[in-house]
Amino acid sequence: METTTPPDLSAPDTALVPPAATTAAPTRPGRWIEHWDPEDASFWQSTGRPVARRNLTFSILAEFLGFCVWALWSVVVPLLPAAGFDLTLDQQFWLIAVPSLVGATIRIPYTFAVPAFGGRNWTVISSLLLLLPASALAWVVTRPETPFGVLLLCAALAGFGGGNFASSMTNISFFFPEAEKGKALGLNAAGGNLGTGIVQMVVPAIIAIGAGVHLERAGLVFIPLALLAAFAAWRWMDNLSGIKADFRSFALATRSPHTWVISFLYIGTFGSFIGYAGAFPTLLKTQFPTAPLGLAFMGALLGALSRPLGGIIADRLGGARVTIASFGLLVVGALAAVEGLQAKSFPLFFAAFLVLFTAAGIGNGATYRMIPAVFRAGVSADALPTARKAAAGCIGIAGAVGAYGGFFIPRGFAMAKDTYGSLVPALYVFVAAYVLMALTTYAVYQRRGSALASETI
Repeated sequence: METTTPPDLSAPDTALVPPAATTAAPTRPGRWIEHWDPEDASFWQSTGRPVARRNLTFSILAEFLGFCVWALWSVVVPLLPAAGFDLTLDQQFWLIAVPSLVGATIRIPYTFAVPAFGGRNWTVISSLLLLLPASALAWVVTRPETPFGVLLLCAALAGFGGGNFASSMTNISFFFPEAEKGKALGLNAAGGNLGTGIVQMVVPAIIAIGAGVHLERAGLVFIPLALLAAFAAWRWMDNLSGIKADFRSFALATRSPHTWVISFLYIGTFGSFIGYAGAFPTLLKTQFPTAPLGLAFMGALLGALSRPLGGIIADRLGGARVTIASFGLLVVGALAAVEGLQAKSFPLFFAAFLVLFTAAGIGNGATYRMIPAVFRAGVSADALPTARKAAAGCIGIAGAVGAYGGFFIPRGFAMAKDTYGSLVPALYVFVAAYVLMALTTYAVYQRRGSALASETI
């Protein structure tokens, strides 16, 4: 989930509360910091900032690898038929979709793992968990006789990488003061999102080195990298004592209709990004067999890079306006993709998907920008702490719900192909969803006469 969280939001992407602190940071065995107070200016300047930046650096590494592993099957699936696997297109899209399903489902449990185990400890554990999907992939892709159910289970393990986002954002949110929290979380999220495009760019080259295609290398290459991330976290990261899970924030968020409206919108933005990123290589391989598959990474990379842009524009124009515009751009991209398929034009289809990725990235940043503004609107000073807690819970919930789009989009393509023999109906359904999401954003947050029309959302 997610780069533009405003600095006035306490504990973004989680509903947890930092411990009371003093002006020092004494530690106990296991790299536990007993007291942490980043809001204390003297503490922050003398002690806090270098410690926080060190933890951020290795958090970005671990989250980047998590996204890489989460996206691994999007690279491997288009190459499985040539490796001897007898798979239908529907089965291929299942293998692409199920990592997103698992990753979305475990995001909230991963959020609460940080106070349960400690941020450093959980980063070690979550990095080591990446060994399971990497090893399983390396083993199974060399065995074309493997039953589809086993393939699906191995693909599901990649969902561990998708959960890393939630725990990483949770952990980093505690280390920085409000004035620097947005930037830190932005860097952390950007590092993760970039993993999707980087893995699609680098892994095809790795598996093609030498004679033949060695699909097992797609998994093997991440075994030492996961061990490296775990060691780096163990050696250089820290745990913060006294952090407790604040389930009240999630409870407050679930009772607000805005949580579910924004979660719905986030399916259209982040869900589109992760869904199209997973499906794009297979779409190119099946619809344009002679097209260079190595170009597929450009979409996910562009989507990740455009996310901060969405936040920057939203800061100036308002998150709701930019979100509506991003849905309009998603409609344009999807309709252009339809034209590309019907005209059998690879350049048009490819350009259309670059528009889709750009629009999804901008929408990611803009929708996140809306959350604190929505919960802050019309709230008195006394009620502001409660509103911030609800906003923090909303960010966590929306991040998890939005990731389900990574499941819906590949499955939508598969169902359209099976039922109608074409991908076009799926794209028309996506267009209808984007129109509905744009209208919802307008009706709730921009329409004259609506409860929040006078606010800057």
